[in-house]
Amino acid sequence: MNIKKIGMTALAASLVSTSVFAGELTATGSASLAVEGYSGAGLASDTAFSMGDSVILSGSTELDNGMTVTMSFELDGTSESTVSGLSAYDDNSLTISSDAMGTMKFSAHGGSSASSALDTTAAGDMWDNFDGTANTLTVAGSATKAAGAGNNSIFYTLPSMVDGLAVSTSLATVGTTGNSALGYSATYSGVDGLSVSYGIADVNSGLASTSGDQTAMKASYAYGPVTLSYSNSEYTLGSGATEAAQQDVTSYAVSYTVSDALSVTYGTETIESGLAGSVDAEYQGVTVAYTAGGMTVTAKSQEADAISHTSASNEDYDYWSLGLSFAF
Repeated sequence: MNIKKIGMTALAASLVSTSVFAGELTATGSASLAVEGYSGAGLASDTAFSMGDSVILSGSTELDNGMTVTMSFELDGTSESTVSGLSAYDDNSLTISSDAMGTMKFSAHGGSSASSALDTTAAGDMWDNFDGTANTLTVAGSATKAAGAGNNSIFYTLPSMVDGLAVSTSLATVGTTGNSALGYSATYSGVDGLSVSYGIADVNSGLASTSGDQTAMKASYAYGPVTLSYSNSEYTLGSGATEAAQQDVTSYAVSYTVSDALSVTYGTETIESGLAGSVDAEYQGVTVAYTAGGMTVTAKSQEADAISHTSASNEDYDYWSLGLSFAF
């Protein structure tokens, strides 16, 4: 990915101990085109086209004490088919880091908790193509639950203490309740080819019926061209919570790297609802990706069963997509 860098020099005698400091502004971006289609009982076969675009601006400087301060935000264009159709600010944050203190990231918007940072499934969130919010043809199904960090959240990564071990903690403030939600996570990658992660974060609304926690586990092992992956996320609320609020998501995937440019992945996902008598939502699919420079071509074929946790015939769908993305 090519990054355009613009050198900046500014007088700041009133802010830092030296009269001049050097900073750097970087811009990275991506654009994509996709065509996708669904078929299933109660849904006429159809196709739809969509576009994605994103530009991330990041400015950083190094202070006299060795700390690095970075500000970042994203310009994320909304769909041309929406009413607004305008670009918007997204995922803005301020990061302060040093070898001695670690890294503290304050996210005004788009932050992650210690568990939500790990809850992408091993198969890559196939359910998101059927949840009724991401897809253009509105195939409504279930979505995964997470202990989201929300706005004005803090994510802190401790300095390295053991080779291959990264430890983080998160703090999320919740709405107007005045309650804070803590989270902790650890990732170990000290064995060649192996990565294991575990995280837990509070869900704190101030009410027992809507408070609890989320735990997330991930593991992957790469041996030669084959990578095996596993993930699990449990979302549990406390006394008085409805059964439907509880959720368990398990996913497996196997990837084969044919060459530096071509890879093939098969994955499965199972979303289990806590509601008595409900049916597990199950997903499986194959993804083929080809990368050449800053261009990636992706083909997906997926199927979903009981996506809203019932056995009705209109709960089963097939999905396919072809995508072309560019990084610059």
